[in-house]
Amino acid sequence: MEPIEILKQFNSCYVNIQAIAQDENWLLLIAEKKIDPEAATHLADVMHYLGEAMGCVEEVVEIKFNQESKS
Repeated sequence: MEPIEILKQFNSCYVNIQAIAQDENWLLLIAEKKIDPEAATHLADVMHYLGEAMGCVEEVVEIKFNQESKS
């Protein structure tokens, strides 16, 4: 899998997880304490670390793009 494909997959995951974090049903589960309140923290952590991983892959994609554009 090429770095740009990895980045696209990460981005897709990030968008999906973000949609869950903003979903009314998810927010109600947290608010009504039907699930462990730490779940919101864990989901935020996942988004944070996924964003960090995306940043690392973006650097590789940019370097590769710059090398290809100079060729």
